[in-house]
Amino acid sequence: MLVDINLDIGAGEFIALMGPSGSGKSTLLNLIAGLDKPDAGSLCVDEVDITALEEAELASWRAQHVGFIFQFYNLMPVLTAFENVELPLLLTRLTAHERHDHVMAALGMVDLIDRMDHYPSQLSGGQQQRVAIARAIITDPTILVADEPTGDLDRKSAGDILDLMGRLNEELGKTVVMVTHDPHAAERAGRLVHLEKGVLNYSDQ
Repeated sequence: MLVDINLDIGAGEFIALMGPSGSGKSTLLNLIAGLDKPDAGSLCVDEVDITALEEAELASWRAQHVGFIFQFYNLMPVLTAFENVELPLLLTRLTAHERHDHVMAALGMVDLIDRMDHYPSQLSGGQQQRVAIARAIITDPTILVADEPTGDLDRKSAGDILDLMGRLNEELGKTVVMVTHDPHAAERAGRLVHLEKGVLNYSDQ
């Protein structure tokens, strides 16, 4: 449960949310991503109050503005890396040729073009997470929300993923909101927000 949350996130910021289990981190992330609605108050993104949107409008807003990165990748096991990345584009009006170009560009960004025909079971954890990141950025979203993106990775793979997220933030100007238990991961963010029993504390880095 969140208590009187008041949080401003600037465009192009990279923030980390930390706190003990049950502190409300995932709830806050879901609110920012438009997956949940608050019981009271408003949540505005680029001057749009997403709490006032109908479900269909909210789904359309999420598809355009939010990219999701999960701890356990959430890849479709029966699809190749290319096909997993292409999935969000199947809901757009892009042609097959245009989708192909977009997917190749995203896979190039995460350095996985040579693995595009591999299935998730044929990829390492770090490679699967890079596929998930490519899928998250394929629609050129405004915000990337990452829920424990390094939680299932070894230290080196985690570092590679954090380097990639840093590049997306610095080079492409993506706003990144990351939930993490890892202080090493949190150090990569420009700002740390700590939750304790649903209450926010701030720590600039």
